[in-house]
Amino acid sequence: MDLNFPLILVVAVFATGLIALLDRAVLAPRRKLAVARYSETVGQPEQATVDGLSREPAVVETSKSIFPVLLIVLVLRSFLFEPFQIPSGSMLPTLEIGDFILVNKYTYGLRLPVVGTKVVSINDPQPGDVMVFKEPSNPNINFIKRVIGVPGDTIRYVNKTLYVNGKKIPESFVGERLDDFDPRVGMRPVYRIYDETINGVTHEIRKDMMIPNRRAEGEWIVPEGHYFMMGDNRDRSNDSRFWGFVPDKYVVGKAVYIWMHWPSWTDIPNFRNNGPVE
Repeated sequence: MDLNFPLILVVAVFATGLIALLDRAVLAPRRKLAVARYSETVGQPEQATVDGLSREPAVVETSKSIFPVLLIVLVLRSFLFEPFQIPSGSMLPTLEIGDFILVNKYTYGLRLPVVGTKVVSINDPQPGDVMVFKEPSNPNINFIKRVIGVPGDTIRYVNKTLYVNGKKIPESFVGERLDDFDPRVGMRPVYRIYDETINGVTHEIRKDMMIPNRRAEGEWIVPEGHYFMMGDNRDRSNDSRFWGFVPDKYVVGKAVYIWMHWPSWTDIPNFRNNGPVE
């Protein structure tokens, strides 16, 4: 089962805030009144009894302690920055499995948590941006891909070559490399690295030579309010070529910085990939 962490966080903030407010408005005055009545009925009030009458219930004490922390976390991750970990190789060689990245939540406008409704417009996603978004078929899952097409663009992908509005996207060969051993084919597959430039943004892409050229070929016209996304690992990316366009309401933010690399719990975290996301 996929956990909707933003919803859980919003509910936690609301619940702890409501309990803290209820205590301040109702419960605290009652405790104060109980102490006053007890003091009036005895000549010498016992401190232990006074402490017991004035003591906050555990749920109230806990709620008042964690409410400010939860509220700060909610504001930061909803409107400023949110950390994500790269779960797959679809963005190789730009982003590796286990990279921890910071996502700028306000670059594309301020959105309400959970529902994703944009309340303040700032910028729109641009071709070449690396963007985090909610998977259209399952909004509880976040994807990360590169923006290839914006509303009105015509995208064509054929023979492992990308065209936008009839123009071939410039790319230059960097070199061939060997992938990890693949038991399915009994060898280390060969792949090629290219420098690709989209909208002035130059980045590396990967093409696997053992995967047929005609995989995921087609032509698409990006509708209003949607974006066409592709992974930099062109032959091993589940993206808009397969499931269509990303609506603007599912935009999460722009990936801006790699701050740690930690592929698994059995590995030691390192910072070899630290730097801006290109």
